[in-house]
Amino acid sequence: MASTVSSEMYPAASRELGEQRKRLAPAQAEAFKAFSQAVFADGALPAQIKQLIAVAVAHVTQCPYCIRAHTRAAMAQGATAEQIMEAIWVAAEMRAGGAYAHALLAIDTMARKGQQQAPVTPPPSAQT
Repeated sequence: MASTVSSEMYPAASRELGEQRKRLAPAQAEAFKAFSQAVFADGALPAQIKQLIAVAVAHVTQCPYCIRAHTRAAMAQGATAEQIMEAIWVAAEMRAGGAYAHALLAIDTMARKGQQQAPVTPPPSAQT
């Protein structure tokens, strides 16, 4: 069942689909390829670190194609399984941290509406 849902939602990447994507917008495809190559080249950050960042970001954006591609690329750059997993944990903390930090928006909104503090007493249905 899971593989059926996955293949319907995310078709397997194939040469045919990639070529079709390129045929439909060749200039953009070439520009993206050149951009990607420039971004992931060694620079102020080594390529391995860039791929570990990409693995983390792919987990936050939840792109299965990116997760696979950048995990392979990180491994090809010499990243260990432990480094890859640690990058994923950084992504998980950042995603959770975003929800935690944005709680301030809800608290501020409640305060502006005069409901700064939730009642401490449980609702009557819970009091027995």
